[in-house]
Amino acid sequence: MLIIVVLVLANIPWLTERFFLVFVIAGGKTVLLRLVELLAFYLLSLVVAAMVEMQFSGNVHAQEWEFFWSTFCAYLVLSVPGLIYRYQWLPLTRK
Repeated sequence: MLIIVVLVLANIPWLTERFFLVFVIAGGKTVLLRLVELLAFYLLSLVVAAMVEMQFSGNVHAQEWEFFWSTFCAYLVLSVPGLIYRYQWLPLTRK
């Protein structure tokens, strides 16, 4: 269940033109805004994962920098479907 939540969070920046699903940006979101949103949703997914860990084990284990880099890389891999949708599939369908 957690991986599905993270998959959805990783693809939100690429699937919608609203900034953080709320704010409408005139002219659409730039790539920089999408990357900022991607980082913010990554941090949100870490909070959700920590809450799940707290619920099941009673405490959150301390992590080193390697954990955060590896989870961020995995998060980027999970965002690839939305990236392909935004920059490869949509331009092909608009022709």
